Amino acid sequence: MSKTTVVLADDNSSVLAHVSRMLERDQNYQVVAEISEPATIVRECLQLRPNIIVLDISMGELSGIDVARQLRDSGSTAKVVFLTVHEDTDYMNAAIGAGGSAYVVKSRLSLDLLSAINAALAGKIFVSASMLNEPSI
Repeated sequence: MSKTTVVLADDNSSVLAHVSRMLERDQNYQVVAEISEPATIVRECLQLRPNIIVLDISMGELSGIDVARQLRDSGSTAKVVFLTVHEDTDYMNAAIGAGGSAYVVKSRLSLDLLSAINAALAGKIFVSASMLNEPSI
């Protein structure tokens, strides 16, 4: 059985290292790239053609939401799992609207990431539980 290929994109090297270690412990995933420079994400992902892209929303000059739109418009078939500090429904709606399959809050990373990836691979939408409990205004 072949492994699910994953590209990690976050401007925080500690987060990249943590997520990479998490996925490497699971025999089902292979991290094929760790990208910290937002300007190179689209090019690298189109070249590597991963199954999953774990993508931070806030990465300086280019948001992960913009990256996801560019990937979708470029024909990428990778499932996008957003990883973010933003516990905000506006961000969540924008991320899913940009083609995201999952919205994982960084405070729940260890609890939610693998479930989010598996849901994305199954064609489902995943949202961290803390987002589901947010009161609507």
